[in-house]
Amino acid sequence: MKILVTGAGGFIGSHLVEHLLKKGYYVRAFVRYNSKNYWGWLEEEGIDSHPNLEIYTGDIRDYDSVHDAIKGVDVVFHLAALIGIPYSYVSPLAYIKTNVEGTYNILQSARELKISRVIVTSTSEIYGTAQYVPIGEKHPYNPQSPYAATKASADHLAISFYRSFGLPVTIVRPFNTFGPRQSARAIVPTIITQILSGKSEIFLGNLHPTRDLMYVKDTARGFVQVGLHPDTVGEIVNIGTGKDISIGDLAKLIMKLIGKEVPIKTDSKRIRPKLSEVERLICDYSKAKNLTGWEPEYSLEEGLEETITWLKNHLELYKDIYNI
Repeated sequence: MKILVTGAGGFIGSHLVEHLLKKGYYVRAFVRYNSKNYWGWLEEEGIDSHPNLEIYTGDIRDYDSVHDAIKGVDVVFHLAALIGIPYSYVSPLAYIKTNVEGTYNILQSARELKISRVIVTSTSEIYGTAQYVPIGEKHPYNPQSPYAATKASADHLAISFYRSFGLPVTIVRPFNTFGPRQSARAIVPTIITQILSGKSEIFLGNLHPTRDLMYVKDTARGFVQVGLHPDTVGEIVNIGTGKDISIGDLAKLIMKLIGKEVPIKTDSKRIRPKLSEVERLICDYSKAKNLTGWEPEYSLEEGLEETITWLKNHLELYKDIYNI
């Protein structure tokens, strides 16, 4: 089986590529075209040298390159997206073009080329603040940021292609993933890198919201186990841990694991607009378990320990600035 992974040079995408290669699949990795011919984490981690990996450079916003990349593959895992929530306040249109039009390019190309499976990546952010917990797939959509709105739009578009044209789509909806290779825009590497860099105090936004944090290896395994299962065609499936933790308690846990306690200061630049803040996310993954047998294997502490170790060895890659 030949599999195309879009967003393959990114955080989750590179872990998914690595997992697929270990499972024996042939992978075509779609990475964004750039003048340096840089392949992101595939290059940084040496994954690009695997004999069953082919690199394809293009742009998810460009129908021609997407269509060309999909030729000759059996399955598409679509992960390419703009994901930073703060930047979606600055440029909502960039998110529409990448997340909505980019998903259309995947769906229409897959339809024309008669691809056997298309797995579209969603996000728990589309639920907004939990109206009840845990959050199952029937929870109402309530996107509270332009980013979340574009991801909800992409999900609806994908399901419409299944219902209208019979395109074999599965939507995998991970909750908050963390682990090695994650951008410092995310909360876990933000906390860890500030502590490891020797700061006398660390700067965070709101400390009270809670998140369901899942280790990236569980996420990658979930994509494959859920995405390729015969019973998930036309389905939306959550993957997460079923446990949440506040940002404040997360920071304390990380300090305990590192062995260094540092005061926390509130940085107003890191706080979302009041009506845009998602206060609580916690996953009901029973559908994934019942349909496919998937469930998380890593505890939060185990995942954090692996992430801390990796960041200690790669701290030079993280700039000591706040980046939206």
